[in-house]
Amino acid sequence: MDTDAPRATRPMTIALVLVLGGVMVSLDTTVVNVALNRLSQTFDASLATIQWIATGYSLALGAMAPASAWTVGRFGAKRVYLTAVSAFAVGSVLAGLAWDVPSMIAFRVVQGLAGGLVMPAGMTILIRAARPEELGRLMGTNGLAILVGPLAGPALGGWLIDRVSWHWMFFINLPVGIAILLLAGRLFPADVPGARRALDVPGLLLLSPGLAALIYGVSRFGDGASGAAPLAWIAAGLVLAAAFVVRARFAAHPLIDLGLFRSRTFAAATGTMTVFCAGYFGTMILAPLYFQVVRGESALVAGLLAMPGAFASGTAMQVAGRLADRIGPGRIVPVSIAVAATGFALLAVQLTADGSYWGIGAATMLIGAGGGATIMPAMTAATKGVSHDQAPAASTTVNLVTTTMAAVGTASSAALLSARLPDGGLQAVHRMTGAAREAAAPALAHAFQFTYLLPLSLVVASLVPALLIHHRSTVKESS
Repeated sequence: MDTDAPRATRPMTIALVLVLGGVMVSLDTTVVNVALNRLSQTFDASLATIQWIATGYSLALGAMAPASAWTVGRFGAKRVYLTAVSAFAVGSVLAGLAWDVPSMIAFRVVQGLAGGLVMPAGMTILIRAARPEELGRLMGTNGLAILVGPLAGPALGGWLIDRVSWHWMFFINLPVGIAILLLAGRLFPADVPGARRALDVPGLLLLSPGLAALIYGVSRFGDGASGAAPLAWIAAGLVLAAAFVVRARFAAHPLIDLGLFRSRTFAAATGTMTVFCAGYFGTMILAPLYFQVVRGESALVAGLLAMPGAFASGTAMQVAGRLADRIGPGRIVPVSIAVAATGFALLAVQLTADGSYWGIGAATMLIGAGGGATIMPAMTAATKGVSHDQAPAASTTVNLVTTTMAAVGTASSAALLSARLPDGGLQAVHRMTGAAREAAAPALAHAFQFTYLLPLSLVVASLVPALLIHHRSTVKESS
């Protein structure tokens, strides 16, 4: 399995294998999103609690990202990738054997910690193998995972939940993981010596707990906690994050190379993803819940209704990835954000108790197309032109931003929705009779409409940094 591949392995071949790893990681996210309503019923848990099955996973992804550059530099990208895929598969089996919400959250964290190494290690392998002029196309190919996962995940998860068992949402990752190990071990190029740095342990102990405290504080609002306790957690998270930034500026070998932000385009691209991803990924739990809670649909139907948006996202991602090489990300990203914002606005208007599924589907396709055409070009802008030694730090920062802001957005959306649901929250809705739920449907729909104002605002706000992305960019640009 560890046989070294020849150096002549084509970058496109590497990208296609990386797609499988990305599918495994993204599939687990989308499968769980459609399952939260059923898991809430199974374990009699509130939305603010059950959302940690999704948020804990995303947070673990982000928590591992800062150490990924050191890990790749110390052990090699290929070795780290194979180890992370193995650990992810084991964590998946454990999650499928979970006996309550706390145990499932714990095993989801195991999955997230492993997944947090899969993505940056894979991106480092791809960046090192690709020529700068083909990076956009390869990033677009690698982004197929963001098509296949969201496209197949909800429908597959819904079918497994309705017809088999929720346990198999996680067991499905085992054969996928084995296939990845066989292919990557044979086809990926051998690790080459790179710059090794000491692990910034103090920085890691500042950033990861800081992010966890911040997101935990946000989620506490959804559990009806008093204002003082959640704010204290949020304040603690912000203080730790600020302390990390101060340390990173002066440390000899910081966890994240803040020097990358001297490039105007790198700073603008990561700033765009910071705000955009919080809004875009933070809504992934909302649509499946709307269809099941307000419209009374099964998990399978809710998953099928998510497919048009996922298809639009993947299609736009491929087109935008190629256009980014030809005309530059700076011309694509602002237009794509405007498309996504239009979709969010139209969706918020139509999420009534009897809104047309055709209209909702059209709005979700706009959101998906805008999201797919925003994220990949923004990533390309941030990573294009990085040196061999900068590749781990650049990929680390990009993955940290996307995964962490997905967790922040998910926790924020869940907290806001929980606050707008009837007394007793999601559990009270589950206990309603058919007639009572039908009578409550307009109020429940209004809660979802109100919640969607948050992601809409964030997506619109991301236009500000997006307008600062250069049309043609390299990391070495100065502001």
